[in-house]
Amino acid sequence: MYQWRKFEFFEEKLAGKCAIPEEVEGKIECCSSGRGKVVVGCHNGAVSLLDRGLNFNFSFHAHSSSVLFLQQLKQRNFLVTVGEDEQLSPQQSATCLKVFDLDRMQSEGSSSVSPDCIGILRIFTNQFPKAKITSFLVLEEAPPILLIAIGLDNGCIYCIKGDIARERITRFKLQVDNASDKSQSSIVGLGFRVDGQALQLFAVTPTSVNLFSLQSQPAKRQTLDEIGSVVNSVAMSDRSELIVGRPEAVYFYDVDGRGPCWAFEGEKKFLGWFRGYLLCVIADQRNGKNTFNVYDLKNRLIAHSLVVNEVSHMLCEWGNIILIMADKSALCIGEKDMESKLDMLFKKNLYTVAINIVQSQQADAAATAEVLRKYGDHLYSKQDYDEAMAQYIHTIGHLEPSYVIQKFLDAQRIYNLTNYLEKLHEKGLASKDHTTLLLNCYTKLKDVEKLNVFIKSEDGAGEHKFDVETAIRVCRAANYHEHAMYVAKKAGRHELYLKILLEDLGRYDEALEYISSLEPSQAGVTIKEYGKILIAHKPVETIEILMRLCTEDGESAKEGASNVTYLSMLPSPVDFLNIFIHHPESLMDFLEKYTNKVKDSPAQVEIHNTLLELYLSRDFDFPSISQANNGVDLNLVVREGVPVQSRPESNGKVIADGKDLTKEKDCLERHKKGLQLLKNAWPPELEHPLYDVGLAIILCEMNAFRDGLLYLYEKMKLYKEVIACYMQAHDHEGLIACCKRLGDSGKGGDPSLWADLLKYFGELGEDCSKAVKEVLTYIERDDILPPIIVLQTLSRNPCLTISVIKDYIARKLEQESKLIEEDRRAIDKYQDDTTAMRKEIQDLRTNARIFQLSKCTACTFTLDLPAVHFMCMHSFHQRCLGDNEKECPECAPEYRSVLEMKRNLEQNSKDQDHFFQQVKSSKNGFSVIAEYFGKGIISKTSTATTGASQTGTTSSTSGF
Repeated sequence: MYQWRKFEFFEEKLAGKCAIPEEVEGKIECCSSGRGKVVVGCHNGAVSLLDRGLNFNFSFHAHSSSVLFLQQLKQRNFLVTVGEDEQLSPQQSATCLKVFDLDRMQSEGSSSVSPDCIGILRIFTNQFPKAKITSFLVLEEAPPILLIAIGLDNGCIYCIKGDIARERITRFKLQVDNASDKSQSSIVGLGFRVDGQALQLFAVTPTSVNLFSLQSQPAKRQTLDEIGSVVNSVAMSDRSELIVGRPEAVYFYDVDGRGPCWAFEGEKKFLGWFRGYLLCVIADQRNGKNTFNVYDLKNRLIAHSLVVNEVSHMLCEWGNIILIMADKSALCIGEKDMESKLDMLFKKNLYTVAINIVQSQQADAAATAEVLRKYGDHLYSKQDYDEAMAQYIHTIGHLEPSYVIQKFLDAQRIYNLTNYLEKLHEKGLASKDHTTLLLNCYTKLKDVEKLNVFIKSEDGAGEHKFDVETAIRVCRAANYHEHAMYVAKKAGRHELYLKILLEDLGRYDEALEYISSLEPSQAGVTIKEYGKILIAHKPVETIEILMRLCTEDGESAKEGASNVTYLSMLPSPVDFLNIFIHHPESLMDFLEKYTNKVKDSPAQVEIHNTLLELYLSRDFDFPSISQANNGVDLNLVVREGVPVQSRPESNGKVIADGKDLTKEKDCLERHKKGLQLLKNAWPPELEHPLYDVGLAIILCEMNAFRDGLLYLYEKMKLYKEVIACYMQAHDHEGLIACCKRLGDSGKGGDPSLWADLLKYFGELGEDCSKAVKEVLTYIERDDILPPIIVLQTLSRNPCLTISVIKDYIARKLEQESKLIEEDRRAIDKYQDDTTAMRKEIQDLRTNARIFQLSKCTACTFTLDLPAVHFMCMHSFHQRCLGDNEKECPECAPEYRSVLEMKRNLEQNSKDQDHFFQQVKSSKNGFSVIAEYFGKGIISKTSTATTGASQTGTTSSTSGF
């Protein structure tokens, strides 16, 4: 123990001003502290309270004679005293126990106050005989319960438990030793130990150390040691350990017996415990001096040592250690702050001691790290790099890593730097830059084993302790591709894994196999990203994977849901079109396979549009064909069906011609597929096709695909556009055949096509007499155009002669002559009828009418009066007419029908849409106009209409 270092971690407080006040009279018998004050009991029965700085507060007489023991409670502001009072009778002991409430003061005079005494208790009774009290201890249980232990010189311990203020107490006795020699059996020290529900009491005698278990009844005693101690050499640590001082050493006891001992020689006058320090007042028999030592047992050092006079009491309060001397002087010793202690140690380069101190006193992690940093800097300056790094590693999490990294980069201590970076990653505090640096260290050291351990290590959650992307990037840069692939695969970074396989290693088959093993959603994402590379090198295998992604388990899915619903959940081929951007032949192959297998895809319109673009494109390029020809000597090429043996000097031209023939043949084949797709994707039962018609027309026009245009125009009933295609190609036979098929109105065709065809031939500017004659046949048959229009149209073509239309004109003139003759006969008839009608009207107006009917027209009986005669020569009994005497019942229906017809005609004259529709739909619109004029609908003005109405009324009246 003499080798322990001594330090001055404590210093004296209130130097020269610390002493017991003069107000404290008499000899000090006992002391206690707590709740910010020091309580002193004297032999005259007075109790004095001292505040911070040992300044006198107040005093009162607790007992009439002497205060033997006292204790200031911590939970409540109570003071418990044991002292001598007046003896009321010889049978009663003068020793009593009192409890004072220091929060309740009462006045005893003009200037003195005393606390309220809430309980007085006689310690000795008939059941508890009187003996000398040698020790005293109070335990605060749940308020207001107190447990008081009183040790006697006869080896007994009197225990009082309960609420003393209400006198609700129980007493029991514990027997430690029955030795006849009281000096060897007196209780010199007590200590309570509370462990959960277990309550235990240490009791020390000069010859033994005992432990009582108070939770059992009766209490069980256990002897921990056969050697005891003397008064004031017993204390309790903050871990509820009993501390016993003997001349040879200081011993620690717990419930299992004797624990560690510390060989501090000398008589222990006083023992105490303060903030983890052991306090000892040791008497040196050689020089008769007392030494006060503060021991730091964890760090094995003496924190303070001081020669003192005779000590009578030792207390701890206000964060200080208070030593009260026999001459009433006092010494206050306080611990220095952590910074002062560390500065002291740093000046002596005692860094290990500083580290132990901050750790033992549970300083914050930042303070500990700062000490470790200074220690590391000290070792680094001494070029002890390994030990310096060991200290820096302990600062991880508090010290900026760049501080350490920069030091070891400068020193080129790559091994130490690697160790630090590894620890940084283990604690999950590494950044991307740290990962990069560590992997670079591994690669520079060529330490594959450590690299394997680092790459394949995982934390508890199964995740890597480093940034995945950084690790992969560094490994790729250092050509450690297998390690990069391992990290990418383990982290589920499929895109990075495939990037290494495809871009770095070129292992396309392995990449395809890996993609096949992924979930469909993940496989789709990777195909979208790396499909271009795969299509360029492994088109067939890539298309197989795409087919599985877009169609997989389609049949089995029908059991639980409709096929359309299931297909909508699968990836669409449209999503992968971009990967075929430089490989249209593979795209066509993929889409053809998909459409052959899936008939009702939700994306079939887009798929058909893409296929049409591929089929109809004339500049479709096949790199595979051109690449294959580069390495083959094509000596024999078929040109226009004739084998041609190419000469060496013309080999390049022959190969080029062969390419053109192959390309043209492929173009025709694709056009054939395109036309078939146009037809198949527009079944008769659908109103609209399964592709974009507008796009299809544009593609056909851009690529001069006439067959497709003709099909689309005809399907859309755009007959004029159909014949426009034939006209553009100057295909006269096809044009006439098309008009025969599409111009028949009986089959829903458009007869006006013949008129367009005639106009085309009229503006053609070449001899087309045969075609014109055939066209005129159909125009004449269906009476499509008037002859004058035909003549005007054909007159524009200077290559046509009159002989072309001579027969047509002759037949038309003959027909017109017959029509004119028929019209003249009709006119003559109408004129004769009109003359007769006018004569009859004039006769009715000027001459009388003779009615000679003898019978009633209605009942056919003999006509008698009263009778009614009408101008239409019908006669009726008046009774047969009833109330209707103004019109003839026989002629009235015919007359009303004429009036109804007249009203309808007048109404039709106002319906212009109906009139123009009749003109447009009629073969001869002039005949419709003439009919309207003939019926007097168009020619009548409002005035004429009014006049005509009035004339009609007069005629009707005269008709009676």
